[in-house]
Amino acid sequence: MQATSFTYDSETRSGSVLLDDGTPLSFDAAAFDAGGLRLLRPGQRVRIEVEGDGDGRRIALVTLQTL
Repeated sequence: MQATSFTYDSETRSGSVLLDDGTPLSFDAAAFDAGGLRLLRPGQRVRIEVEGDGDGRRIALVTLQTL
């Protein structure tokens, strides 16, 4: 699934993305680390993998979207 980086805190390696429908979804350091990223800037297109449904939905992996 694709999204746009919205916030990122380099100290905690956590942040949030906006799904294409505008829904915000947070990610933690484990999801950031799973993608092998070193830095993330707001506005970058990312690819995410999501686990769970409804209120239990969480990002398991976030990485840069490449063509």
